[in-house]
Amino acid sequence: MGQRSDPRMGLCLAAPHRKLRRPCRCSFARAVARRGGLSMTAHVLPPAPPVQRPRVLVVGSAFAAAASFMVFIGLIGIYLTARADVIGSGSTWLPEGSKIPLQQPNTMFITLIMTVFTMQWAVSAISKNDRVNAYLALGLTLMLGIATIVMTTYLWYLMKLDVASGVQGVLIYTITGAHIVMLVLAMLFVALMALRALGGQFTARQHDGITAAAVYWYAMVAVYALIWISIYVTK
Repeated sequence: MGQRSDPRMGLCLAAPHRKLRRPCRCSFARAVARRGGLSMTAHVLPPAPPVQRPRVLVVGSAFAAAASFMVFIGLIGIYLTARADVIGSGSTWLPEGSKIPLQQPNTMFITLIMTVFTMQWAVSAISKNDRVNAYLALGLTLMLGIATIVMTTYLWYLMKLDVASGVQGVLIYTITGAHIVMLVLAMLFVALMALRALGGQFTARQHDGITAAAVYWYAMVAVYALIWISIYVTK
């Protein structure tokens, strides 16, 4: 700080403080940008893709399908053992007056094979965001499932097999009835995933619900293939 003297008063007066103006950094940056021909427009990067969640639903459905498959393996094993014991004793397996026609089981098998294609159609359509075809495929799958239930009840009527007649009726109705329960559960699973798809919860990147329902449905069809061979064909 400088000082100056006043000869008239003999005092030493302080020089006035001068405020120094600092250059604005923003102005300096704009000036540099203009000189260099640069643009001050911000380049916004696209948002990062969402983190893929663990496929918990698909894995859970796979475990449920495997558990159901093992249960039916055990039931069919009991059935084959009991049938072998009865036939080995010189008796016929089915009681007199009972029969197992093959036309209805074959029709059900063809119907369930068709549902494999419709379920895969639904998975492929939802993975491409083709919701119209996905809804159509899921609806066809449910209709074919209902047709299978109707044919099974009609087959029970044609067999004329009484539960009180022996172990044959108990085992056959237990195995086929358990498969109907599995089919109903698979249909409820598909219907629930169809409602979620209608609500817009599934996209091309995230469609684990439809895939999980398809996994359980395929297991149900595989179980029927075992029933078809062990009960309806080799009777």
